[in-house]
Amino acid sequence: MDDLRLGLLLNAVSPAVGGVLVRGEKGTAKSTMVRALAGLLPSIATVAGCRFACDPASPDAQCPDGPHSNEGTAERPAFLVELPVGVSEDRVVGSLDLERALAEGVKAYEPGLLAKAHRGVLYIDEVNLLQDHLVDLLLDAAAMGRSYVEREGVSVRHAARFLLVGTMNPEEGELRPQLLDRFGLTVEIAATRDADERAEVVRRRLAYDADPAGFAASWAGRELELAERIGAARELLPSVELSDLALRQITAVCAAFEVDGLRADIVMARTAVALAAWAGRTEVLEEDVRKAAQLALPHRRRRNPFDAPGLDQEQLDRTLAEHQEPDGEGPNDEGPGDGPGDGGNGPDGGGSPAPSDPTSPAQEASSEAPPAPPQQRPGGSRESSPVASEHPYRTRLFKVDGTGRGAQGRRSPAETDAGHTVRARRPQGRLTRLHLSATLRAAAPHQVARGRAGRALVLRRDDLREQVRRGRESNLVLFVVDASGSMAARQRMTAVKGAVLSLLMDAYQRRDKIGMVTFRGSGAELALPPTSSVEVGAARLEQLPTGGRTPLEAGLLRAHEVLRVERLRDPDRRALLVVVTDGRATGTRDAVARSHRAAGLLAAQGVAAVVLDCESGPVRLGLARELAAHLNGDAVSLDELRAEGVAALVREARTAMTSTATTSTTSTTSTTRKAA
Repeated sequence: MDDLRLGLLLNAVSPAVGGVLVRGEKGTAKSTMVRALAGLLPSIATVAGCRFACDPASPDAQCPDGPHSNEGTAERPAFLVELPVGVSEDRVVGSLDLERALAEGVKAYEPGLLAKAHRGVLYIDEVNLLQDHLVDLLLDAAAMGRSYVEREGVSVRHAARFLLVGTMNPEEGELRPQLLDRFGLTVEIAATRDADERAEVVRRRLAYDADPAGFAASWAGRELELAERIGAARELLPSVELSDLALRQITAVCAAFEVDGLRADIVMARTAVALAAWAGRTEVLEEDVRKAAQLALPHRRRRNPFDAPGLDQEQLDRTLAEHQEPDGEGPNDEGPGDGPGDGGNGPDGGGSPAPSDPTSPAQEASSEAPPAPPQQRPGGSRESSPVASEHPYRTRLFKVDGTGRGAQGRRSPAETDAGHTVRARRPQGRLTRLHLSATLRAAAPHQVARGRAGRALVLRRDDLREQVRRGRESNLVLFVVDASGSMAARQRMTAVKGAVLSLLMDAYQRRDKIGMVTFRGSGAELALPPTSSVEVGAARLEQLPTGGRTPLEAGLLRAHEVLRVERLRDPDRRALLVVVTDGRATGTRDAVARSHRAAGLLAAQGVAAVVLDCESGPVRLGLARELAAHLNGDAVSLDELRAEGVAALVREARTAMTSTATTSTTSTTSTTRKAA
């Protein structure tokens, strides 16, 4: 946990570092660590009565409660503001105080969580599950240090500088790379495998449960020392010098690792300065640059949604060695406990973990090993070893018809909390998004009859109207993949896996949940229960062996059961079924007919379906397209899946139309001239 502890403390010393993203498995005390930080932050002085925590020494000139003159000062602890996953945009940025607007006829701004977090800590648990538009809003505020509110006739700007901390479990899905880049630092944590350390964790937890106050009191002295050290480092921070040599090392490292943009360079510089201040120095050393790179660069190295964050330590060492002092001798290392990397780089120390291999499944395809001989399985069928996939490519957009009400995403049309307002309606349940103008129009004709006096509007519950917003939702994309012997030709399966991997990437970009059913041999299995972690789906796909019979009916029936259970769990999330097969079915004489009946069950439930037709060769039976007809879905060949292929067809058609029109015009002109 040393890297997490250090990352949080560096942000406490210098909030300009840009926050911390904590990635780790469940049950590793991520939330406990973050909540403990708030008690270590120094108290803040505020203008008395200011809802936006203005600093009396330099009050915000644009503060909605300002201008401030002689209101006096007050001192309070820095707040830790927790942002729930299901929070609304109004609650985050604030909104018009509707009660005062309607009752008193005045515009009044109701501050949101960003205003409350100013000069404190904003903590987002499970940040990877937060809706994208809210993440964008939060990270923009964190980067600019100011929140802009333009809504419902209210235009407000207020300071919003806070320490941004997000925690996430990668098993539940990743953040988009452009959002990862907005976090200053990222740390990876995992539970210790040392039995003595685990025993000490349990011992302390039991001691806390038995006497919380006594346990806190026993550690009060240590916490006070840590808080004082944070305060001292903050005072020392302006005196720290970032030499030209250290700056060249920082920029050289960022260039060597080919990170996008210049944000990484700036974050590394701020982190290195904070590391020096935390160590009590006024000069940035090479060890500060190295540790800053280990904290600020791994999550900026992702080139593919399926890449794991990582940093090549050997490349880092080479780059730093190439940009040392002219005489070749770098700064002397400090002794144990003096620098930011206390404890070394071993499994028990505070250094960075072992470098992870950022190779994606798509990259592995280029180095595919020679095919292994098929293995004999019990029952006489032969099983081929897994093959790598082709490089992923951009696919066509498949969506569910109609208008849904699922979680916000980027696939199918839906009524969502975000998006553009298309109309107003009477509230359906609890009112959450008031349509102000529609409400006023509904109430206006009745004001005389209701005896209105003065500016206050006389409202009745029947006058209230809510906004209906149209956007896009995420769906459950359930893959049903044929892994039987009819698909086992290695070149063919490589193309099929590349197609599924491309669809997985598309699902990642559109924020879908995904699941995977595979069928071969004597039955079907749920290879991947529905999850938001598309990376796990890609890993399962790469490990998928092939061989045996083709129990297509079993695969479709298993998909029917999975969708039935998921419909009970999340009724609003609509499903898109993607069946990857050549349409063949074996096992019984009427296997194809039985699979068509299973497809009819899915069609009767209204499940949107796409059949990825994997049939190849000069003679084609068209079984996949027959299956698509029974599913009431579309059949798409591997060649038709590529978005580039569709675009090329459109371009060819346009070119042909233009050529025809030009020929016709030329012919008409020639005829006219002859006639003249």
